[in-house]
Amino acid sequence: MRKFGLIGRDISYSFSRKYFSEKFSRENIAATYENFDLQEITEFPRVISANPQLKGLNVTIPYKEAIFPFLDTLDPVAEEIGAVNTIKVGENGKLTGYNTDYYGFAEALKPHLKPHHKKALILGTGGASKAVKYALETLGITPKFVSRTPAKNAISYKDLSEEVLADHTVIVNTTPLGTFPRTTEFPAVPVEYLDARHLLFDLIYNPAKTALMQKAEDRGARVLNGQKMLELQAEKAWEIWNKS
Repeated sequence: MRKFGLIGRDISYSFSRKYFSEKFSRENIAATYENFDLQEITEFPRVISANPQLKGLNVTIPYKEAIFPFLDTLDPVAEEIGAVNTIKVGENGKLTGYNTDYYGFAEALKPHLKPHHKKALILGTGGASKAVKYALETLGITPKFVSRTPAKNAISYKDLSEEVLADHTVIVNTTPLGTFPRTTEFPAVPVEYLDARHLLFDLIYNPAKTALMQKAEDRGARVLNGQKMLELQAEKAWEIWNKS
């Protein structure tokens, strides 16, 4: 029986295991899906050696970038993005890294875009933010990173003036702030500057409506959570694992 799985840290909440286990049952697929909870990425080779039936893996926080040295090859898109969330285990045991986050995000976002959505703020600078940046650029939207500490390619939350928010009508939260059980937390966005022109996409899916989403919605903004993105990226990963 083929085996698939997820590598990450503290992943008992995992979307992926539930999604794929239900998919395998519903579609009568002879496969299993397992969580591999790693405290350090150096534990990864043991996962591969101890599970010879592994055919594919998903990768989540905090290893989307740290996984690179353990891979044999990289898909060009994953290499350009600089983050991997999907690994295909070849017949010869070769590990190829892919990124399906960008696809899931872009496809989930597209139906909700309006002509005035030209510029975006990406909250956070982790692995998921890189896929979001790539996706936004493919959609013709100019992204700008927002970080707790200003950097060469990022502004700080203190820089989020009324003028900046008026100019950037797409906002994407790629930080974990607001995830269950710490549902009262949210990034330091001055929500009083949001209005009906804004589209807020929070990559979090648990809870279905985060504190940030609720505050944005109260100001008239359109809000989306990460559920559809996760489903789309998971199906793209399944497609990659099964292609010859």
